[in-house]
Amino acid sequence: MNEISTVGLDIGKKVFQVHGVDCSGAVVVRRELRRRQLRAWFSRLPPCLVGLEACATAHYWARELSKLGHDVRLIPPAYAKAYVRRNKNDPADAAAICEAVGRPSMRFVAIKTEQQQAAVGIHRVRDLLMKQHTMLRNQLRGLMAEFGVVAAKGQRGLNELLAILADPEDQRIPNPLREGLTAIAETLRGIDRKLAAIDRQIVAAGRQNAAYRHLITAPGYGPILSSAMAAFVTDPAVFRRASDFAASLGIVPRQEGKRAKQDPWLAKLLATKPRKLVAVALANKMARIGWALMTRQQDYRNMPATT
Repeated sequence: MNEISTVGLDIGKKVFQVHGVDCSGAVVVRRELRRRQLRAWFSRLPPCLVGLEACATAHYWARELSKLGHDVRLIPPAYAKAYVRRNKNDPADAAAICEAVGRPSMRFVAIKTEQQQAAVGIHRVRDLLMKQHTMLRNQLRGLMAEFGVVAAKGQRGLNELLAILADPEDQRIPNPLREGLTAIAETLRGIDRKLAAIDRQIVAAGRQNAAYRHLITAPGYGPILSSAMAAFVTDPAVFRRASDFAASLGIVPRQEGKRAKQDPWLAKLLATKPRKLVAVALANKMARIGWALMTRQQDYRNMPATT
């Protein structure tokens, strides 16, 4: 075991696959480990380079193995996949990770701290509640429309439907459906309360984060987007330039038409380009601005107008 210099670790829910090599690249160990065995096994191993795919629970195990003195690096799954030589399985994945982690050109994912991971988690909780809210709202609208009860889109229309359900004199929706829809309405109100509480927590936590305080000064960056960007981007400096950072993101921020037209740059694009293309261009621009603010740790400054 003293000869092992690099380990590829394929993590799972219960069974983990280990692939270890020595300094010359010769395979020293191939074996399975149960979750309860993993920490003890690595505690007996001299400090070495350990590679993991940046997937579920990877940040936790990266922190735990780092505490044991190992140099742990997280690899984007797409990058590790290129080193799989045979049919994809756990041993082949561990071998691919072991080979990929030692490549000098390999890019790695920054390991999140517990606090950073908690900040990411609360946004995922919020996203789940938002999806549930949308599903319930659409179901309520669809079922009431079956009885000719239709309202305009948006919160105002939803409030009209909720008022109909709450009015005992309005019998357009018969039982037992009325009782079921009333349960949906109560659930919606409960989710609204939970979302409001989560938003307050996000804002309060963001005020303690330097990156959040810089991001929120930029146009288009509200409290939620600023907090999400600061939480998900652990180390913006790993990207050489803003365009690399923008290319790594899949976000397209929602923009209201009236606000978009206030920006001359956007107004010019909207006059000649499709709206979806403009939305992607705007997302790219905002990502570059965000990268610059987080990297330089500065507030947003408007550029002087050119004549």
